[in-house]
Amino acid sequence: MPTYVRGRPQSGLKEIPTVRARDRIGGTLAFKRDQLGFLGRGIERHGDIFRFRPLGIPMVLVNHPDYIRHVLVDEGEKYDKNAVLFKVVRPVLRKGLIANPDMELWRRQRRMMAPHFTPRTVSTFTRNMTDEAEQMLVRWEANYGRGKTLDVTDEIGQLALRIVNRSLFSAQVGDIAQAFERAFGVANGILGAFFRFPFPPLSVPIPRHRRLRAAIADMDAFVSTFINRRLHEQVPTGEETDLLTLLLHTVDEEDGKGMDLEQLHHEVLNICIGAYETTTNTLSWAFYLLARHPEAEAKLHAEVDEVLGGRTPTFDDLPRLPYTRMVADETLRIYSPAYQFMRRATDDDVIDGYRVPAGTNMLINSYLLHRHPDFWDEPERFVPERFAPGPTAARPKHVYVPFGSGHRVCIGKHFALAELVLVLATVARRHRLVPPPGAPEVQPEALITLHPKGGVHLNLEYR
Repeated sequence: MPTYVRGRPQSGLKEIPTVRARDRIGGTLAFKRDQLGFLGRGIERHGDIFRFRPLGIPMVLVNHPDYIRHVLVDEGEKYDKNAVLFKVVRPVLRKGLIANPDMELWRRQRRMMAPHFTPRTVSTFTRNMTDEAEQMLVRWEANYGRGKTLDVTDEIGQLALRIVNRSLFSAQVGDIAQAFERAFGVANGILGAFFRFPFPPLSVPIPRHRRLRAAIADMDAFVSTFINRRLHEQVPTGEETDLLTLLLHTVDEEDGKGMDLEQLHHEVLNICIGAYETTTNTLSWAFYLLARHPEAEAKLHAEVDEVLGGRTPTFDDLPRLPYTRMVADETLRIYSPAYQFMRRATDDDVIDGYRVPAGTNMLINSYLLHRHPDFWDEPERFVPERFAPGPTAARPKHVYVPFGSGHRVCIGKHFALAELVLVLATVARRHRLVPPPGAPEVQPEALITLHPKGGVHLNLEYR
């Protein structure tokens, strides 16, 4: 097992292996063309820790659960989010929880928001998830008959936005939700390309960057519409409290003050993007994997039939749907939407005897970690049973990090997992999604998040 030395580096420490031209792994252009391939070749050549500079910025990939525990948990206070990846997305996310580098502000916001994302609070929003999923199925049944193929990614994207907006704003959304989707798609594509090859700077007013600013303005307008409506209207009597109301009235236990409107806007936008993006991609991949693995689909159907008996699932059913949860977990293993994240070393550190200078950008790529052959047998296979209690207990905790770990673990984890399980179970009650004849395999596209390239397209069948 790797060992660690805390404190400042001392003489005799090892230098982290560095990708060089003679390794034939490639440089900036190789990283730009195929980021996952580049990093995978680096692991094959140098192992679970190596340095590379394809962007002219020192980065270190760590790909061992002990290294990741060190960065995220054991020495988490030494590593902040002022890393290059978060600098790239900050024009969109700004001071929200996802990318905020200001630890004092982040801690204050986290203290105020965390009580509204516990399993108990999430339980009050699960009816939104199943109601919207049921309405989606009604639309599918009306619009997609025998032989018609539906764009699962687009349909699930609309569902995800309906759920998050109903939970946030007690609002039904229509065409404006599609405008938000389009704006986020533009931003994700531009920022993903910029991370792979950051030239020219975002401040240069070229057409691509003007499109990015327009997309940000569209997303801001979407959020502002609902915040302004809430500031000038009361929530209708009899409706359950939504997240926006909770955030408007929450105060920090230490200073007794709430959020200003700018901070509230940033947090709401972060919630919209996070909830929309993770759900859209994970459920798209889940239905794709189930469609290509009928044996797993049959087990899912058997569990749903036995537990639900034809009724709509509820929050109380979640612990009674363990195989459905395994399907969600295995999908997140193979295709985590947040497939990579970074931390920056704020001070000199040592990992397993390797010197880590202050300022180093530490990259954690869960797409590769979740395929580590030392911890996952046949890692490319879709095997939900990997997440049965026995195998899960036998694995190191930090070999599976779809929501991160440590004090900055994703605040929306409980919301996301409940949504994934409930939507899967709702669809599986009456329907299955199957590949169209001759459909090619869907490939992952590594942008800021991991997308199914071209979207997932499947046919709807009644069970």
